[in-house]
Amino acid sequence: MKKLYYLLIMFAIAVTANLAISCSDDPGAENYYTSTKEYASDFLTNNSGKFSKFIEILNRATGEKGTYRLMDLLGTYGSYTVFAPTNEAIDAFLQSKGVSSVAELSKEDCDTLALNHIIEQEYFTTDYNNGTYPLPNMLERYLTITCDSDTVSVPGQVRLALRINKNALLSHVDDSVKNGVVHVLSSVISTQNDMLPDVMERDSAISLFYQAMLATNYCNVLRENYIDQRYERCKSPLFEKDSIDWTNDKLCLATAVEYDNVAYMKHRYFKYSAFVEPNSVYEEKYNITTLDGIRQLAKERYQPMYPDDENVTDETDPRNYLNRYVRYHFLPFQATYYQFTCVDGPNSTLAGLFNRRKIDIADWYEACMEHSVMKFSFPLGAESGLYINRRGVMNRPDEKGVKIRGAKVASPDQMPDNMSLNGVYYYIDDVIAYDEQTQNKVISGERMRMDGSTLSPDFMTSGARGHYTTSTIENGKYGRGGQGAKAASNCNHCLGFKGGFAKNFVYSDNITHLHVRNRVLSFWSFEGDELTIIGQFDIAVKMPPVPEGDWEVRIFSCYGFNNRGIIQFYFGPGKEVDGKVVGDLQPCGIPLDMRPGGTNARVGWKSDSSLGDEDAIAAFDKAFRNRGWMKGMGCFGSGASGETGGGMGTAFRQQDNTLRKIITRFHSDGKSDYWLRCQQKLESVTNTMNFDALELCPSSVYNNEYYAEDRW
Repeated sequence: MKKLYYLLIMFAIAVTANLAISCSDDPGAENYYTSTKEYASDFLTNNSGKFSKFIEILNRATGEKGTYRLMDLLGTYGSYTVFAPTNEAIDAFLQSKGVSSVAELSKEDCDTLALNHIIEQEYFTTDYNNGTYPLPNMLERYLTITCDSDTVSVPGQVRLALRINKNALLSHVDDSVKNGVVHVLSSVISTQNDMLPDVMERDSAISLFYQAMLATNYCNVLRENYIDQRYERCKSPLFEKDSIDWTNDKLCLATAVEYDNVAYMKHRYFKYSAFVEPNSVYEEKYNITTLDGIRQLAKERYQPMYPDDENVTDETDPRNYLNRYVRYHFLPFQATYYQFTCVDGPNSTLAGLFNRRKIDIADWYEACMEHSVMKFSFPLGAESGLYINRRGVMNRPDEKGVKIRGAKVASPDQMPDNMSLNGVYYYIDDVIAYDEQTQNKVISGERMRMDGSTLSPDFMTSGARGHYTTSTIENGKYGRGGQGAKAASNCNHCLGFKGGFAKNFVYSDNITHLHVRNRVLSFWSFEGDELTIIGQFDIAVKMPPVPEGDWEVRIFSCYGFNNRGIIQFYFGPGKEVDGKVVGDLQPCGIPLDMRPGGTNARVGWKSDSSLGDEDAIAAFDKAFRNRGWMKGMGCFGSGASGETGGGMGTAFRQQDNTLRKIITRFHSDGKSDYWLRCQQKLESVTNTMNFDALELCPSSVYNNEYYAEDRW
């Protein structure tokens, strides 16, 4: 049966890539892309015999503000994916609700149905045929599309089927319209209103871990907050921040050589991502079949690292070993499988800008267990896939001879319906814990390099990181350079964040503006995106937690533009109190001038090729470090070639405007919060800083007598 499944999947991929067909029908002329000047509303109206009941729903439904009908919206310029249920699909839905007509549905029911079937970005099945769509639908729910076998439509035959959220069958796909694409559904997409622990409870495959969630009261913790009620009442004065739909010219902000079109989140949500060992993993790998077995496993993993907590028997206490074990399985944001790293799809152009034979693509995130961090890797090659707490390169040990496999995360097609109102869960194939191996070998044994767009859970849950645009590069995935000051023609759609509503960041809207740039492959941004900070700003960033030991703090940025700023850095332990950071933050050297002549003229950058042999390069790197600088990373290079899938551009190490600034060194006690404060010294509301990437480097890497720190 497994062999048949893989044959079906291989056939689906081959056929979909060439014909853009529905997996459940024979390929024919009716399933090819349609060249048309119709809008989505016209397509539905011209096929009203099939969609009259969905049209009736769209005519009754309105947008969030109640100022327009959704049917009218689909008749305007924009970019939409419409999943259109047939009349038969609507009839089945009505029957399940105990009503006989659309007229008997409430206005709220029509809103929910309509918004649940529209995504404000076009996605053909050639773009995604197995995974979670990068953007949520208009109901702000994520939709998954999976390909499997259909044994029901034609009795006695096995056909290929594309389904939305595992249940709604696509009967016809990829009808191109002027403002997007229409897919036809033979059943209505279900609306998930359950919270994450309720969805997990229904999955008998993870019942053991769910028992641990109950014992620690973590189920109730996950239900506590879903939406920030304060956010709707928030007003921000700088730059007249009043746009949620990229239509305000005053929010087209000058950055380096172009303008970013900024809007703000409609709502602020609190969501989670869970990574759970199925019962089979506990039994087959650890001979565990009861909750007591998990309790003992938790003690074995956490007692060596937290011996003072051995007598904490209250399992609702965050110091308790079982409580630590459960909380470490959760991240405080929701993300799809292809959002945990910058491998943003099965055929990722962005990933092609990396030298993945030298270093695995990886990201680090603070977990829900206090002062813990989780590493995600996506190696290239035979062991490709998403892993937690893995160390190595591809399928081999790293340059220090260390390889730790970690736990592999199940891909979307291996999961049941795992979405909820406030999060998502994934199966993993081995136990994860913030234990001695994770802290001392994975985290403290490597340099942590984190994109600025990952440093707040709000950046992740909102979809700001890797935000998709209305550009045409790779089906709208990446932005374009050279965008201007008019919102209507600026496709670089970025998400801004108001002060007090981006966790781990403390600043006042009166002087500070912050937004996450959309990905543009041709700019000097690590992983394609960055944080842009504008104004006479004063902003503090909480560092991701690190284990006890000595660490070095570095920031990677792009220098040399006229509107860059002069920045004074401060660093130290502290905590946030009433919107301010209270602690012992000390100045780090003299202010950093990021403008032309302010950096390059002083640091004396030289290319590797001009230096000659390896000894000369190593000597220069050492002298450069002594002056507080490092060249950019050698594993990544942007460039125009990357926009067309041409592979890695010129590595940042070879470019004199992409540099790492060493900010300070500090000793972490493993249980305190540390903050980096960035203060603009120019009296200007338009000067900028690009907070592109943060590096936290342990002394085992920067001060290792046997292994020099790699150049990647």
